[in-house]
Amino acid sequence: MDKVGIGIIGCGNISGAYLKAMTSAFPILDIRGLADLNREIAEAKAAEFNLPVKKIDELLADPKVEIIVNLTVPKAHVAVALQALDAGKNTYSEKPLGINFAEGKKLADTARAKGLRIGAAPDTFLGGGHQTARTLIDQGVIGIPVGGTATFMCPGHERWHPNPGFYYEVGGGPMLDMGPYYITDLVNLLGPVSKVAGFATTPRSERLITSEPRNGERIPVHVPTHVAGVMAFANGAVVQIGMSFDIAGHKHVPLEVYGTEGTLIVPDPNHFGGDVSYLKKGGQFEEQPLTQPYADGNYRSIGIADMAYAIRNNRPHRANGDLALHVLEVMEAFHTASTEGRTIDITTATERPAPLSASLMDGKLAN
Repeated sequence: MDKVGIGIIGCGNISGAYLKAMTSAFPILDIRGLADLNREIAEAKAAEFNLPVKKIDELLADPKVEIIVNLTVPKAHVAVALQALDAGKNTYSEKPLGINFAEGKKLADTARAKGLRIGAAPDTFLGGGHQTARTLIDQGVIGIPVGGTATFMCPGHERWHPNPGFYYEVGGGPMLDMGPYYITDLVNLLGPVSKVAGFATTPRSERLITSEPRNGERIPVHVPTHVAGVMAFANGAVVQIGMSFDIAGHKHVPLEVYGTEGTLIVPDPNHFGGDVSYLKKGGQFEEQPLTQPYADGNYRSIGIADMAYAIRNNRPHRANGDLALHVLEVMEAFHTASTEGRTIDITTATERPAPLSASLMDGKLAN
């Protein structure tokens, strides 16, 4: 199968994980070059992975580049993606799709009008842990889905990230930063969301950086940093969610899904593998074997590889624009619900992505 040319714009902290997987796990991807507004950062990353450095305009003009991978900061996601679409390129962005629903919808509408594909992280729901959980739900082992819990709570990313300011700007915060992993996986497991209720608070107006090289610097907070809410799914399930950068610690597992006949403990949706446990009504939790591929490592970029194979095989890709836009609307709805004191109806529709039960490369289950 012919390789698909890839151009990468944005060489910040997350790019290393993408490049490691793209260069080692997915031979269909032909990385044509890296670009960043800070050329020194691009040069350092290019040297690390033995790849060429290009200017953004050069990548956009390269006829062999079919997908622009957009790893810029959240507030630049839509602007860069629109630039790629205008150049006739399909585009795949780091999460979230946009910093608000309106600009995300503009991107989706533009792609549709141009007949181009858009996609967005997270793609961790394609990992073997989450696909195993999906298989069990589809087999009916938990009975009728009733509800669940989704929990991410930590003291904040200023503890470890070298440049954490954007986490507290518009487009950041725990919901738009970490919510995509949890809500995308829940859509994978349960289908689309129909209604949202919630509260969002900002306990502190500034944060103290304790990571290097900005240790001791204070940064302002412009977004809610503690969000609690409820999602009603179209299939009738009701899931509680908590996302916070203000919690010292907790004992909740990341994801639980409840049904009339049993309960599933789903792995951390920020990872591809992890333990899947099942409790049958009246029984005890038992660890389940991971029956699906891509559970044994960090495959961050599998969504791009799936898009590449989809282009070559003329089929839908899984980490697609409809899914990302739906998740973005759900995340924004928590803030709207809190501000306006009402339940929010979700207007977008999306299909559950097709399950991934075989290796993208050879069509066989991974060992």
